[in-house]
Formats: sequence, structure tokens, C-alpha cells
Amino acid sequence: MSARKIDASAFTKTSPSTQCLTLPASAVRVRKNGIEFRHSKPMEPWTEMILALEGPADPGKIECQGVIVACDGDRRQGYTISMLFTNLSPQTRARLLAYS
Repeated sequence: MSARKIDASAFTKTSPSTQCLTLPASAVRVRKNGIEFRHSKPMEPWTEMILALEGPADPGKIECQGVIVACDGDRRQGYTISMLFTNLSPQTRARLLAYS
């Protein structure tokens, strides 16, 4: 065996980018540990996401951090995206449940 130098760029780890999306609260279905919403484009499972919800009666946005766990549908009818919350405070959870 001989030692040789290899290209280290083949082993670099790339982190997935976090996507951000703003939706009206009426466009989501709030679940116990996450939300479901419709979107015109597909999203890859395990994509980290920050979602900002705009409430009708609430003046501020609610920001939720999560991971896409499912994407079902097609390009003609749209996609149903399921997102699981990864870090949600009790106050934010209470505000979200008020939307459901």
C-alpha cells in the first residue's frame, strides 16, 4: 500500500439551507405537534423551515421552527406539506392553538 494525497473537498459536509415562508393563519391546519398547509411547490422531507404565521386578530406574526416530514400531491392540484415543530415555547403553542 502506498499513501497518497486525496482531494479533501470530496469530504466536505454541506448543511441544508433553512427555508422561510410566510402564510396567513387561515391557510394552515394546526395539529398537536405541527401544522399542515398547501403550497404550490414541493418541499423535500427533512428540510428545516421557519414559518411565519399572520393571524387575523393578532397584530404580530408567530414564528415557528420545524422540519418538513411529508409532502404529498402534484403540481396541478398543489402539495400538502406536513411540518413537525422542533422548538416551540408554551406561549407560542397557546397562540397557535387559538387559530385552530
